[in-house]
Amino acid sequence: MDTAYRTPYVRPSRNPPPVIGQTGRTMNHFALPDGAGIDLARFPADPRDPLRAWDASDDYLLQHLADGEVSVDGLEGRLVILGDRWGALATALAAHAPVQITDSYLAQRATAENLARNGHPAHAVELRSSRDEPPARVDVLLVRVPKSLALLEDQLLRLAPAIHAGTVVVGTGMVAEIHTSTLELFERVLGPTRTSLARRKARLIFCTPDPEVLGARPANPWPQRYPFPPGVPGAGARLAGTTVTNHAGIFSAERLDIGTRFFLEHLPTPARGHHVVDLGCGNGVLGLAAALTAPGAELTFLDESFGAVASAEETFRANADPATRARFVVADGASGLAPASVDLVLNNPPFHSYQAATDATAHRMFADAKRALRPGGELWVVGNRHLGYHVRLKRIFGNCRTVVGNPKFVILQAVKKG
Repeated sequence: MDTAYRTPYVRPSRNPPPVIGQTGRTMNHFALPDGAGIDLARFPADPRDPLRAWDASDDYLLQHLADGEVSVDGLEGRLVILGDRWGALATALAAHAPVQITDSYLAQRATAENLARNGHPAHAVELRSSRDEPPARVDVLLVRVPKSLALLEDQLLRLAPAIHAGTVVVGTGMVAEIHTSTLELFERVLGPTRTSLARRKARLIFCTPDPEVLGARPANPWPQRYPFPPGVPGAGARLAGTTVTNHAGIFSAERLDIGTRFFLEHLPTPARGHHVVDLGCGNGVLGLAAALTAPGAELTFLDESFGAVASAEETFRANADPATRARFVVADGASGLAPASVDLVLNNPPFHSYQAATDATAHRMFADAKRALRPGGELWVVGNRHLGYHVRLKRIFGNCRTVVGNPKFVILQAVKKG
C-alpha cells in the first residue's frame, strides 16, 4: 500500500554524547538535537559488546534529511531503506512507514527489537529480506553501502524497475567503504552520481535516476555458478562434477575458498541417520559433501544471510539425492535447534561483523552448538591459526583436539560430554 512520506525532522547531533553505565561501558544511545534520542543495540543484545549499533554514516544521512537539503514532501509511494545494519535508520524514521531490505537476519531482529525498545509498534517498519520481492514503487531510496559490492549490485538491479526519474536516492557509508567502483555501480544502474564532502570519516552518495540509464541497465548477473574444482581430496572428491550456486554477497562467491578446501580434505564422515548441521553454511558445500559422503544422514543448513541459505539450498537441490532429508534455515546460528538433537556440527565461522573484527559471533556459535549436540556429539571447526579458537572451545566444552593444521589454518574438534 502506498504511503505518503514527509521530510523527517530527526536531527542527530554531530557528536552525540555517550551514556555511561555502571560498568563504564558506552551504551548505544543515539542522541537527537532536541534533547530526545533513540536507544539502540545490536542483536543479540549483549551489555559486554563494545560495538555500537550505529555509526557516523547513519548520523550523516539523518542530518542531511533533517536539514531539508532533500525535499521529499508530497511524494506518493514507498520509502525504502536498503542495507540498514542494525536498524538505526529504520528506527529513526519509523514514523514514516519505511520498508527495510536487508540480507541479514540479525539486522532484521535488531530492527524489530530497537523498534520495540523505542516504543514503536512492530508494523511500523515493513521488514523484507534481500530475497523477497521488492516494492512495486520506490520514491525515496536510502542506501547504507554494504561491504559487498556484489550485494549492492544485485539489490540495485532488483530495485531498479521500481525507481523512476523522481525517486530521491541517497547513499551513506564510511569513507573506507565507498570506492570509485561503488559510484560507478550507481551510475551504471541508476544514473549520474556524486558524493559529498567527508564528515567524521563518513560520506554521502547522491544519485539522480535517469530513465535512459534505467532502461539500459545491465542484466542481473546474480546468482552465479561455478563447477566444483577437480582434485580436492577427502570429502572434496565427492563434489567433483557438482555445480555450486552463489547469490550476491556470499563469501568467496567466485571460487572455492582455501579454508573450506582444507576443511573438505579432512571432513569427518557422519554415520547413517546422523543429524549433521552446516553452521554458517554459506553456499553449503560442507553440508553437501557430508550428504554425499554419508547417504542417509539428515542435514540442516543454517546461516544468518538470506542469500547464503538460498545459495545452499540451490546447491544442494542440484546435486544431492532428492531423498536426502535437508532443512534450510535463516537464523541466529544454532540458537533455534532443539537441545541434544544434533550429532555433528561443521563450522567455518566468520570473524568480521561488517568492518569490525570480532570473535563474538564464533563464540556464540560454539556455545549454541554445544547446547544442540547430543552427548558424544562433535563440533568441528576450521579457522585461521591466529584466532585461537581452541581456547574458547576448551572453556565451553572442557576439551578441544587439534585434528590437523597447516601454516594458515587449523581444524579443531570438540566433543560434548555426557
